[in-house]
Amino acid sequence: MLSFFVSLLSGMAMLNLNRKQQKKLSLFAICFLFSFFAWSLFALSNNYVYSVNASIQYMNIPPKRAFHPLQSDTVVMQVKGTGWQVLFSSLRSKPQEISVDLSGLKTRNWVMFSNQLGYINRQLGGNQSVVSVSPDTLYFNFSKQDVKRVTVNLAADLQFKKQYDVIGPVNIEPKSVTVTGPLEDLVLIDGWSTDTLRAANLDHDLTAKLRLSKSKKANITVHPAVVEVRVPVGEVTEKIIEVPIRAENSNSFRSVKILPERVRITAMVSLDQYASITKDDFEAVINLNDWRSNHVRHLPVILTKVPEYVKVVKAEPQNVDFLLWKY
Repeated sequence: MLSFFVSLLSGMAMLNLNRKQQKKLSLFAICFLFSFFAWSLFALSNNYVYSVNASIQYMNIPPKRAFHPLQSDTVVMQVKGTGWQVLFSSLRSKPQEISVDLSGLKTRNWVMFSNQLGYINRQLGGNQSVVSVSPDTLYFNFSKQDVKRVTVNLAADLQFKKQYDVIGPVNIEPKSVTVTGPLEDLVLIDGWSTDTLRAANLDHDLTAKLRLSKSKKANITVHPAVVEVRVPVGEVTEKIIEVPIRAENSNSFRSVKILPERVRITAMVSLDQYASITKDDFEAVINLNDWRSNHVRHLPVILTKVPEYVKVVKAEPQNVDFLLWKY
């Protein structure tokens, strides 16, 4: 609309209209603009029936019965509302969420939206109302409900100030949660992740309450839904340690000479651990089976043992020469 008036004003200049003609044209433009806004307000104030995609959340799940939905967890609602509500609905980035009452599944294997329109409309609020839902009937099958205890896994995206890092075990309370659902689904679950813990410029311990990640299946429930996390953060510094290199799978040789015999490890350790971390806390090996299989001239140095909460920055050399003496 703005571009229309810009074009109109440009056209007035190009037509070289006199002042009286320009005044008439300007008056026409103002009347047109007023009429357009009046029509828009009228149109947005009228009621319409429009379609809205909605994702389903299940409430009042029958105890001791594990259910399997036999259809998608997304439905299409026919909603009656004003033009403003139609406009705002089209701007939604995520589907509308609605709760469905499953208490009726105690005696049958289906629920009908037409019997729950009042319950759904109370969730939406405002002047809009749900006229119908497609599909109107949701079907389920059932199996015995089982319970499993699984560990909680922290999902984290943490950024630290320079010379700071995690310096000890992360404490999660509780460490495990109870997962309830069908046995065939529970056997695939070994742990449960939290929502992502995010922080930047950390230079002190971090404590937070986190919700557990939402179940991808409606028939799986987790309890409790919130855990408390404590991440120990402290100052770290660089330490250089020389560690002897050991040859693995060397039984068929009388002797093995590794050149050089040691690897120089640069690691970041906490100030509290600096004195206690020694070469005995690390292990570096070469695997002679790699030479047997590939007949390479150099073998990579592999760190098979590194202390917890010690971050290796580099290890030199990365490859070594070797001499073998057979029996």
